[in-house]
Amino acid sequence: MLDFSKFKSKKIKCAGVGEVLFDVFPSGPKIGGAPANFAYHCRQNGLEAVAISSVGRDELGFRARDWLAARFLPALLLENDKVTGAVNVSLSSDGVPAYTFVEDTAYDNIPLSGVAIKLARELDLMCFGSLAQRSEVSHKTIMALLDAMPAGSLRVFDVNLRREYYSEAVIEESLKRTDIFKCNEDELPVLCRFAKLNEVSPDLYYEYLKSRGIFCFIFTEGAKQSTVYLNDEISVLPTPKVKVVDTVGAGDSFTATIISRLMKGDPLSVAHKKATELAAFVCTQLGAMPAVPETLVNS
Repeated sequence: MLDFSKFKSKKIKCAGVGEVLFDVFPSGPKIGGAPANFAYHCRQNGLEAVAISSVGRDELGFRARDWLAARFLPALLLENDKVTGAVNVSLSSDGVPAYTFVEDTAYDNIPLSGVAIKLARELDLMCFGSLAQRSEVSHKTIMALLDAMPAGSLRVFDVNLRREYYSEAVIEESLKRTDIFKCNEDELPVLCRFAKLNEVSPDLYYEYLKSRGIFCFIFTEGAKQSTVYLNDEISVLPTPKVKVVDTVGAGDSFTATIISRLMKGDPLSVAHKKATELAAFVCTQLGAMPAVPETLVNS
């Protein structure tokens, strides 16, 4: 079973490890990357957060440092000779994004540094995904950082199944290091197939996760609803109706908020409600790291 109570009275240290990249909209680039988005919104919710990734020695690399600093998000951005990650984003009429990823970028080649290992040994929480693990270099680094975390810390696997940038082997190795798992309705069929389940069902997939010692499952269904399974509790809430500008980063803000709130002592029902409210707000803004009103994170 998963016990959040031990974190309630301490300063919680967390990180998002993986891709730092630019979401390039028709109107221009916006800083993003799911693990960095997660760290940003954890910080908005009062956690001590840092993003861990790599950038290139190029204009976007320098801009990434400046933009994260402007958002007061500490970042360990290890340089290499590849281009800084980017994804071209096109939006449908209702704000749903389609992505075209640049390949073999800096975040695909995150080196394993002593500084990163030292940081991992001090963390209470780390979020990672599958996209940065599309390359062997970053895959090995992420696995090593997860293994360096202290006993009792939490590892959040926010799966991100994009195009051909994932494999059953990577999902399997990641699940061995997972305490909290998150996916959406588009990813669930693939995951159920990997788990050799006979039907696509979030309830059945949670049973599968529990058999592997994973007692928190966050399942989002876009504009319809979200479901959170925690130990023997289930919370289901409809997605708030808002005027959508874009949905980039909304899922990351949702995951960061619900976990931050649980670690700070909120019951599941409260944490879930706050997460839906913040994710809905992010959908009304352009980009994944908008300034967040204090009423959404301090109430």
